[in-house]
Amino acid sequence: MIRVKVRMNESLDQLLKRFKKACEKEGLTRDIKRTAFYEKPSEVRRRRERQLIRKLQKESRGTP
Repeated sequence: MIRVKVRMNESLDQLLKRFKKACEKEGLTRDIKRTAFYEKPSEVRRRRERQLIRKLQKESRGTP
């Protein structure tokens, strides 16, 4: 659960901005968008494979 404490003299807009940023950092909005519609098991498998390939490519680029 994401909690944001109100700071001294903080406006509601600033508080809301910090809350949204915390949600983005946790990946909450991405999960909500992903689970909003049904995804076939084959599509889930394909998406995970693509993520793994991207992760491996990124790691191989970073290593000299």
